[in-house]
Amino acid sequence: MVGSSRGVVRGRDFWLSTVRRDGRPHVTPLPAVWADGVLHFCTGDQEQKSKNLELNPRCVLTTGSNQLHSGLDVVVEGDADRITDEIQLRRLAGLWKSKLDWPFEVQGDAFRDQAGRRGLVFGIRPTKVLAFGKGEPFSQTRYTFP
Repeated sequence: MVGSSRGVVRGRDFWLSTVRRDGRPHVTPLPAVWADGVLHFCTGDQEQKSKNLELNPRCVLTTGSNQLHSGLDVVVEGDADRITDEIQLRRLAGLWKSKLDWPFEVQGDAFRDQAGRRGLVFGIRPTKVLAFGKGEPFSQTRYTFP
């Protein structure tokens, strides 16, 4: 289902939507990596999105095609869980490098970039996925997960 959805597996550029303390939305682009049924992303520990997720882990990641009549748009809803396990982080750092050519080192419970900035890694196990096929025939598919 989601794992075989071409938009999620092949999508690299995503938009993360979170909610600020005062209820206002916050949306920002970032890359994401799919592994083991979970969509993973990284953010600086001082960035607004990481502050938002500390207070409210509910979020949405979207990706898709910039074409009107072709491609697939995908919306992934779920709770963002912080990934802190060193073995899992090392495996994810390898995926970031191989899929995105973005080198990270694992230091403690987070990534470090080449400039020494700390990056928190989150994973979203989908609770709902919407997929919109664009082009004849146009389609909409909804997947829900327990």
